[in-house]
Amino acid sequence: MTLTSTITKQTVIGDRKLVIGTFTNDGAGGDIETGLRVVEQIHIQHTGSTAVAETPSVHETLPLGDRTSPTIVTTNEKAGIWMAIGY
Repeated sequence: MTLTSTITKQTVIGDRKLVIGTFTNDGAGGDIETGLRVVEQIHIQHTGSTAVAETPSVHETLPLGDRTSPTIVTTNEKAGIWMAIGY
């Protein structure tokens, strides 16, 4: 399973950082590289013109400290967008 993620926008909200990006995969998931030291929240959504039966999910317990790359589980070979909040 190979998942690639790209950061498309970053901003600071108060004392937290908001990071937004995209992902593509050729399997059923992988790690999202957020660039955060601690991930407090992450939201994931599939994109595309066809309906997806399963919702992507985070395969971690949040908050996730000392890691910048939470593992997600997605429908095989689907792309999407993500948003992470932390510091």
